[in-house]
Formats: sequence, C-alpha cells, structure tokens
Amino acid sequence: MSGHSKWASIKHQKAVTDARRGQLFTKLTREIIVVVRQGGSNPEINFRLRLAIQKARDSNMPLDNIERAIKRGSGTLEGATLVEMTLEGYGPKGTAILVQALSDNRNRTVQDVRNIFSRHGGNLGESGCVAWLFDSKGLIMVKTDNLDVEELALRAIDAGAEDVKVENAYVEVYTKPEELETVRAALEQENLPIDSAELSMVPKTMVELEEKPALQTLRLLDKLEELDEVQHVSSNADFSDSILEKYQ
Repeated sequence: MSGHSKWASIKHQKAVTDARRGQLFTKLTREIIVVVRQGGSNPEINFRLRLAIQKARDSNMPLDNIERAIKRGSGTLEGATLVEMTLEGYGPKGTAILVQALSDNRNRTVQDVRNIFSRHGGNLGESGCVAWLFDSKGLIMVKTDNLDVEELALRAIDAGAEDVKVENAYVEVYTKPEELETVRAALEQENLPIDSAELSMVPKTMVELEEKPALQTLRLLDKLEELDEVQHVSSNADFSDSILEKYQ
C-alpha cells in the first residue's frame, strides 16, 4: 500500500494552496449533491452523506457551502444532474489506474480523461480491466506530529483497524468500509489529530517503477486529479522517496 499512501500524502500537501482548495470545494460539493440524491438529505440514515459532510469539514469547507450542496442534492436548489462513473486504464509500464468521477456530461469527461492518459504514456481501458486489482477500504489519515507512532498504531488496531501504515508525517489507518465511522470516532475519543477519513480504493499489490516511468506516472495522476469532474484517482504504482522528492 506504500505507493497509494505516498500519493495520498502528496495530495494532502498540495491541497493547502488556495487554487487547490477552491477546486477541492468544487469536488466536495459535487460529492454531497450526488450522495443526497441517492440516499436522501438526512445524514443520520445516509452513511455516504455523513462521510461527505465530515470530509468537507476536514477540508475547512464553509458550512454555507455544505448546506447549499445538500439543498441542491435534495432539489431545493436547482443544479445540473450529476452521474457517478468509474473509468479504468493503464499508466506507463502497465500500472493500473482507477478514476472515479462525477459529471454532468459523460462523453466530455471520458474524452478529457482519455486525452490525459494518451498525453502521459497511458491508455484508457475497458470497464473491469483493472478494478479487480483494488479493494474498497476506509482510510483515515492521522498526523504523527510528536506522537509515539507505535503507540498510535496499537490504539488504531484496538479501535478496530485492519491495517496501519506509517508514511512520513502521517499514519494511515485502514478499515473495512462499513467500520470507517466507528474507528474514526474511537480515534477521535483518543484525541488523535485526524486529518481526513474517506472510502478509498486500495491496490492489492504494488508495481515499483524506475525513475522515468515513475515521474511520467506522477504527472499523469496529477493531471487526472486536476479535472473538476474527477473525485478520486487510485493507482498501484509505487514511488521511492527520492523520486517523490524529485517530482515535488
């Protein structure tokens, strides 16, 4: 899971800029709208809405924005119809890439994603070509700060975590999807500095890349993330610390 974790850390670091944050709010708004349309506007009975609201709060999204998104999803405010879609493809050296998007124009989004793949040494594949290489997991990012990492890991396991990985300034806590909220709540009661909690597609195995294809893959992943319609990008590409430093 190390490549997935490092890519997740990169995204968290980039999200601090105003431009990235504005784009992040757009993505979070889309996610709230869709989950409300699918499961209703009551977060007490809509698990995905609870997660989406918490994710928005973790990202310091204003409450007014969250409430407007819920109203748009419930039909109180007008807005474009958004559909969920998952696109699958291959990066340099055959690495697997999953792109989860919310779009009001499927054909346009598919074409935009296809163009990015083509320009960066990859290609869009058929439905099901790489999805089997990933598992759906809950992912909680905890800042290590001055904490005892081993103690933190033990507390996460006691809280119900399936796995724990240490990556630089973060500890990644993996859970079963349905236990994400329970584990998060347990860690919050321990006053641990939780940075985010979300459902994530985690690769079953990793593919280690040499420098040139690794940098090419990082550019590909970054460009996919920049599309407003794209909500999540997952890959089984593994990157060494030296390559990540060079890319950043």
